[in-house]
Amino acid sequence: MSTLNYKHLRYFWMVAKTGSIARAAEQLHLTPHSISGQLSEFADSLGVELFRRVGRKLELTDTGRRIVSYAEEIFNTGDELLELVRDHAFATTTYRVGCADSVSKLIAFDLVEPALKLKEPVKLICREGRLDSLIADLAVHRLDLVIADRPIPGHFSVRAYNHLLGESPMTAFCTEALAASFDQPFPACLHNAPLLLPGEDFAIHQRLLRWLERCDVHPRVVGEFDDSAMIQAFGRSGAGVFFAPSVIAAQVASQYGLVALGQVESVVEQVYAITTERRMSHPATVAISRLARDKLFARGDGRSDGAGVGGS
Repeated sequence: MSTLNYKHLRYFWMVAKTGSIARAAEQLHLTPHSISGQLSEFADSLGVELFRRVGRKLELTDTGRRIVSYAEEIFNTGDELLELVRDHAFATTTYRVGCADSVSKLIAFDLVEPALKLKEPVKLICREGRLDSLIADLAVHRLDLVIADRPIPGHFSVRAYNHLLGESPMTAFCTEALAASFDQPFPACLHNAPLLLPGEDFAIHQRLLRWLERCDVHPRVVGEFDDSAMIQAFGRSGAGVFFAPSVIAAQVASQYGLVALGQVESVVEQVYAITTERRMSHPATVAISRLARDKLFARGDGRSDGAGVGGS
């Protein structure tokens, strides 16, 4: 009688979640060849076909889909066990935060800094990257929290919860020299002006484009960037106008020596904390949520009065 190899089951589960052996190998820090071999062993031990290849893609068989549902329950139960263990070991555990590239580094710093000021100190580890990669790390408990500009994408079959930390309208910035070249008020001054846009991975990308269309303003897009720090660096160099959340307008202006052209109330950026906890309980996570509610996104810093925690 064969026994279930849980390591093989996790590899299979990760391939099913990510949709490819290559992406699963990247998340598990293994080679694709190793993952492929482990999948073959797993399928042979069960005596069933788990995937079928359709072109370059892998598709789950009916049996594979049923096994995924069981794997989901098994690893969710394991996640609950790990949460229980962490509840009794917060003081000695490392606190690991993932920050999506699309979130302003100034906002991320303001949010995460309270984690270093707890009564019971923790070791803080920060990771930066694309949201899908960070969510995959969260799913296997390589991260305790992900800070993002959107809720967890619907295509992820991960038991995680979205906690809205707050929201802010956007402000347009540029150098004094570029601002002096405009002869129209904001936002008309953006017509034919050089513009630095956030990339398509930013939740704010389409909102800004729709706002420009409504204003009948057509700037020259001179660059799109998948990292908020790069946008600000190019903006500081005078390459073009860019947008940043109004809650950090004063910091952006002073730190980079820029001027604010105007605020866009109708274009709002949201910031989420994504965790495997339905209710925030880790002291560091609670401190981050409190900072967002009471200070960073409090009414007066931006448009929001600080949204409460909500799971989905």
